[in-house]
Amino acid sequence: MAQPFRGVVNLDIRDSVPDWGPYEQPKAPADSPNVLYIVLDDVGFGAMSCYGGPIETPNIDRIAASGLRYGQWHTTALCSPTRSCLLTGRNHTTNGMACISECAVGFPGANGHIPPECATLAEILVEQGFSTALVGKWHLCAEDEMNLASTKRNWPIGRGFERFYGFLGLRPASGTRTWCTTTTRSSSRPRLRRATTSVSTSPTRPWSSSAT
Repeated sequence: MAQPFRGVVNLDIRDSVPDWGPYEQPKAPADSPNVLYIVLDDVGFGAMSCYGGPIETPNIDRIAASGLRYGQWHTTALCSPTRSCLLTGRNHTTNGMACISECAVGFPGANGHIPPECATLAEILVEQGFSTALVGKWHLCAEDEMNLASTKRNWPIGRGFERFYGFLGLRPASGTRTWCTTTTRSSSRPRLRRATTSVSTSPTRPWSSSAT
């Protein structure tokens, strides 16, 4: 729903007040935290030292010590289903990711397409003014969409991430350049151009405007 105009319109532009509120880009609060997801394949719950495991992970330990550690989050033991659950907070079959995306079939719950109503965390954050980016493995789009000629609606840039540097499938294909390096959202937030009004001495143009 469009926001009402809250400025003032008078006969003389000098007595009018513009309202740019409806067109301002959202801004996250100044005290907003950074949100960082680090996803590792094939790592058991008890492997890292921050959970009492035998593998020393000092950098991960430092992050865990300053944040929260969860002990009741369940994976599906598969890549695409687990990643979809982590990003949406929904069951993997609700996300259409009952299996890895390369094994998708044309049946509900296993079609390899996260439906639009299952919003990702990135989609929610970007609407609140956060800047979002994904680096590395995606593995959340169907195999026929893992090429530059396909639709991008299920790529990271179509699901809330403004920047993406990584690969789309199970792993980078051997001997090929599968890392997308310069891909950005076509709808990335543009710089707002405002019209600034100045008084003119021309009798035929009592006011003039310029874009900044």
